[in-house]
Order: sequence, then C-alpha cells, then structure tokens
Amino acid sequence: MDGTVLVADDDRTIRTVLTQALTRAGCKVHATSSLTTLMRWVSEGKGDVVISDVMMPDGNGLEMLPKIAQDRPGLPVIVISAQNTIMTAIKAAEADAYDYLPKPFDLPELMKRTAKALSEKRTAQAAGRIEMVEERPDELPLVGRTEVMQTLYRLIARVMNTDMPLLITGESGTGKSLIARAIHDFSDRRTLPFVVGEAADMIELEGPSRLLGQVKGGTLLIDELVDLPDEAQARLVRMMDAPSDHAPRFIATTSQQNLAKQMESGTLRQDLYYRICGTELAVPALRERVEDIALLSEHFLTRAESDGAARHVLSEDARELLRHFAWPGNVRQLENIVKRLALTARSEEIGKSEVAAALGPQTTGVEPVMGGGASNEKLSDAVARHLQRYFDLHGDMLPPPGLYTRLLKEVETPLIEIALAATGGNQAKCADLLGINRNTLRKKITDLDIEVTRRRKLM
Repeated sequence: MDGTVLVADDDRTIRTVLTQALTRAGCKVHATSSLTTLMRWVSEGKGDVVISDVMMPDGNGLEMLPKIAQDRPGLPVIVISAQNTIMTAIKAAEADAYDYLPKPFDLPELMKRTAKALSEKRTAQAAGRIEMVEERPDELPLVGRTEVMQTLYRLIARVMNTDMPLLITGESGTGKSLIARAIHDFSDRRTLPFVVGEAADMIELEGPSRLLGQVKGGTLLIDELVDLPDEAQARLVRMMDAPSDHAPRFIATTSQQNLAKQMESGTLRQDLYYRICGTELAVPALRERVEDIALLSEHFLTRAESDGAARHVLSEDARELLRHFAWPGNVRQLENIVKRLALTARSEEIGKSEVAAALGPQTTGVEPVMGGGASNEKLSDAVARHLQRYFDLHGDMLPPPGLYTRLLKEVETPLIEIALAATGGNQAKCADLLGINRNTLRKKITDLDIEVTRRRKLM
C-alpha cells in the first residue's frame, strides 16, 4: 500500500495496532484520539484515507462525514464502530462513508478495504444527500455484530433508496417483514404509506387499483409471495408492469429456500419472480449467527425491563445453553423465550435450569425417576409435558417439519452418551446394555458425532 492514512479512535490499543499494521504495509499514518485534530488534518489536505471511530470524546464521527465531504470531496472514510446496529450502517451509507466495519473488526479485512480505498480514485458524490434519520430503537432482527449480519446491514443500506423491487428470503421467524418495514422507515419514501398486500386484494376485481391508491408511491409489501394463488400472482405481475403514475416500491418476502423448485412445480410464476427479484436479501437463520444470541437476549431483557418487567441477567451457563439450542423458530422464538423468562424468573440472575425448562424437550431432555426416588413421574408423562411446552412456544404456528426425527435424535444422543459413560466407554458392554447390535452402536456413535472415552469403570 502507498499513501497516508488518518486514524481517529479514542482506544489507544486500536490506534497502536492500526498504526503498526499500516506502517508495515508501507503507509504513512497519523493517529489521534480527537475528532478536532482529525478535522484539522483533513482541512490541511493531509491523508488519502480516513479510518474513524463513531463515538469519540469530542464528538460523533458520523456527524463529521458531511464536513469531510465538503472540505475534501472524494476522500474515502472508513467508519469503525462498536455500535453494531442497522442504524450505524444506514447512517454511514447516508453520510457517504466509503465503507463500514463493526468492532471488533477483522484486521486483515480492514487492511484489504483500506488498500482498495487507496487504489481507487474516488470522485465527489452529488451534493444532495437525504437528511439523517433520527435514532430509533432497533427492531427484532436488526441486532447483531456477526459478519453475516454486518453484510446484511451494508446491503440494506445500499439498496434502501433505490426503486428496484426487492425480495427478502429467510426462514420463518427471522424477521423478514420487520426488515421490509425498516427499509421503508429509513428510506426516502418514509413519509409515504407502507401497505401490506393480501391475496384477497390481488384477486378482487378492484383490489390492485385500491392497493395502488392506498400506497400512493410508498412501499407495497407482499408477504409470503409463494403462498399467493396463481391468479393473485398474475395480477401482481400486471400491477408491476403498469403501476400508475405514482409507482410504489415493491418488496416481497418468502420463507421458501428453493425458489427454482417452486417455479418448476408452478407454485411460483417465473414472470413474477423475474420482476420481483431486482435484489435479493437473504436473512440468516439464528443458528447461522450463534454469536449474536447473547446480544439479542440482552436486548430482549432490556426491552422487557422497559415494558415493566423486573431487571434480569442471564448466567454464563444459561447463555451457553441458549447458544447450543437449535432455534427452529429463529429470532422470534428467542424473543418469546426471553420474554417469558423475564416474567417468570425467580431472581435477578436467570439460571441454566430455568432456561432449560423454557426451551423444552430439545434441550431439557427427560429426567424421569424409574424405580422409585423423589418423583413418581413416568417417562412418557415427562416427554408429553416437555413436548406440550415445545408446541406452546410456537403459539398458533406448527413447529418446523421433521419433528419426529429431531426428537428421536435428542433422546438417542444422551441415552447413548450416558450408557457409554456407565460402561466406561466399552462399546460391547454398552451395546449389550442398550440391547442393540455392536455395529449398530458404532454407526450411531459416528452419525451422532459422540465422543467415546475409555476408562476403568468400578462395577
């Protein structure tokens, strides 16, 4: 790399790390903990690239971007921030930041983007930029610092103010409709209506014209596109081809993952897909962003507290249990679990046992007492109780398909692990204890990825 980089961050460690890395790469570096100093350097013509934190002791780095663009048109500014929310990415894009990275950032990735900024000859953007939107609380899916979420934030920021149709895909419970609403609320159409189109609106003779009259050039959301009957899909195609004088922004959502298969089967019209898929936003499932679970849980506990619940925190064991849950209902299921815990927890710290009871059979397993003891509950009764709780967690929705196989696996894995532990890892004895063939046991150990440790067992 060749050039001068201005670094502004109030964290001395970050300034040191960036200075050393950029210097080794061949750059000259000026580092400061003050926005005032940074702005003086910019006004003096110093620097080819700026790397700036957002929250500084003497101001907000994002608020300085318009002034930097005015003083030095085309000077690339890479924003780094510990405020890892959708608003940071949106504001950075609106203020014409060259790039945005969340903290903690990946140093090689930041170096790569800095090198790209240095190599590109940036031209000044048009002077007219949309006004900054006011800070507002983050909604359900828009909290996360994982790379998949940061990538989604940046893509949302880039497509937010375009007119092209948008297709948002993702499993049930990932927050597709809320993302559509957030795109509208932060876009330059935010003063116009946001309307959700139903299948009945499409099928009625005057339905499409009524919808267009309601939306008035705002945003029209078609929820679960593939669920629309063919007649409704055909009318939507005609709407998109002749939307009237005040054309809306068309956004559609779908939880179907294989749209090519849906088109082959005729469930989704090809002409509709090619019109609506101007840009596709793929919302990750919660299991693909495990590192965000603790952050989301804290977010929901804080929200519950603001709604009148007592203050609660999760113990380390409880957080680990949440991390290892499958989350078939995604973020919506996590929110419901945390809300319930906020209302029912007996003390300020929510423990592992309380979380396990709320999660149901996939995590709690069964704890029957066979042949006497402190409880006379039958195994079947315990399974029924946990299963009922699991179904209750989904409210009016059914759990994801494949419940039978998932449940058997949840019971089978601990059964084999405990049997192996009881027999000191001796697979012959374990197979005999379980009453299955030794080869069958070996296959299950491999398929279920069970670790076998041989040790002496006093029996």
